[in-house]
Amino acid sequence: MFDDQRQARHREKMEKRKAVQDAEVAAKTVEKGLLLVHTGPGKGKSTAALGLMLRALGRGWRVGMVQFIKGGWDTGERHAVAAFGDRVAWHTLGEGFTWETQDKARDIAACRHAWAVAEGLMADPTIRLLVLDELNIALRYDYLDLDAVVAALTRRRPDLHVVVTGRNAKPALIEAADLVTEMGSVKHHFSAGVKAQEGIEF
Repeated sequence: MFDDQRQARHREKMEKRKAVQDAEVAAKTVEKGLLLVHTGPGKGKSTAALGLMLRALGRGWRVGMVQFIKGGWDTGERHAVAAFGDRVAWHTLGEGFTWETQDKARDIAACRHAWAVAEGLMADPTIRLLVLDELNIALRYDYLDLDAVVAALTRRRPDLHVVVTGRNAKPALIEAADLVTEMGSVKHHFSAGVKAQEGIEF
């Protein structure tokens, strides 16, 4: 009898909770392209954006990726999306980490070229989701004009979803975004001497 009473109380509690949840979901009626920002010191910002890209591809969308800082690494994700053919517009336009290139003028030129490509993809009506990987780094170092970038992202076409990744997102971008996720750094194997590994980091 005790178990029956406990189950009945649980069911009543869950019925009330479901009613509240259903009402809250029903009240959300806006559908629009979102500006999402993945930032913070923790690992996983680009990885999360790639997860969204995979989800979008699973829904039959055409997607784009512009990598601002990362150079031409041989990455697992690049191989994976190749299977989707022209449904993925992938552009790796960085020349590597800034401490590797050691040439600020080249870094700025590469970022400006990448931004021009990004603007072209934002104007392409066949692209439903666009990932601007490490754009936050380009903005952090003032390689691109922050106001111009935020303005372009804000006036993008209404059905386009854009994901911006990278540490140290600027407050103006955070203000403009619909969703901001900060990846925390609790523990990282790199600190224990573990190198970047194929299939995990790249």
